[in-house]
Amino acid sequence: MDQTRLRVTVRCFAGVREALGTDHLALDVAEGTTLAQLLSQLAERADALRRLPVAFAVNRGYAQEDTVLQDGDEVAFIPPISGGSDAAEGAGAGAQALYRFDLTDEVIDPRRFEQECRTDADGALVTFAGVTRNHNEGAAVKLLRYEAYPEMAQKVMCGLFEEAIKRFPITRARVVHRLGDVPIGEASVVVVVASAHRGPAFEACRFLMDRLKNEVPIFKQELLADDGGERWVGELPQQGG
Repeated sequence: MDQTRLRVTVRCFAGVREALGTDHLALDVAEGTTLAQLLSQLAERADALRRLPVAFAVNRGYAQEDTVLQDGDEVAFIPPISGGSDAAEGAGAGAQALYRFDLTDEVIDPRRFEQECRTDADGALVTFAGVTRNHNEGAAVKLLRYEAYPEMAQKVMCGLFEEAIKRFPITRARVVHRLGDVPIGEASVVVVVASAHRGPAFEACRFLMDRLKNEVPIFKQELLADDGGERWVGELPQQGG
C-alpha cells in the first residue's frame, strides 16, 4: 500500500536561499514528516544547511522541530534574524490606525510617522531610529542589505503591537523597516510611539524595538569594505522576548 504524500511549500530566505539556490520549493513529503525530518532531507541536496543554524516556522508562525506537517503547509527555515507587507494596517487604516507596520525600499522619513502618531491628547512622542554604522565586530562596513519574510513579519509584528497596547497606555505606534541597501548613516528602522506621558512612550518604544530585533523575520547582510566580501549577521529568533 502506497504511503500518503503531502504537498508543502518551503519559503527560503537569506542563507537558506543561498544554500538551496532558490527562494521557493514545492515538495511532496510522506505523511507524518516532521520539520526536522524535512530539514534533514533538504540538507541531503544542500550540505551547507547542516552548518546553518535555523528556527522553524509553519504557516507564518514559529513552530517546534517535531511539528508534524500537514497537507498545504507553508514552511520556512528561519536563519539568524536582524531585527520590517507594504503599507499593511493593524487596527485601522491610514493615519487613524492605532498601530501600523511597514516594509519599504525607500528612505525613511521619521517626521511622516510622527505626524501620523501624534494627537492633541499626547504629551510625549518618542522616536527611535536605527542607522547603519561603518563598523561591526572589528570589520569596516560599507553597506547593509536587508530582506524579510514579509507575510510572517507582519503577523509577528502585529502580535507585538497588541501586546504593547495591553502593557502600556499609548495612543498610537508606528514601526517601519527598510529593505534592500541601506548606506552608512541612513535609517534601517524607525519606531514612533505617542502617549499622554513620557514614561509609557519610552518604555513602549524600547519594547517594540527590542522584540522586533528578537522575533521578526528580517535578515541582515553586511557588505564589508576593502573587498572584505559579505556576510549574514544576527541571531536566531527568541520567541517571547
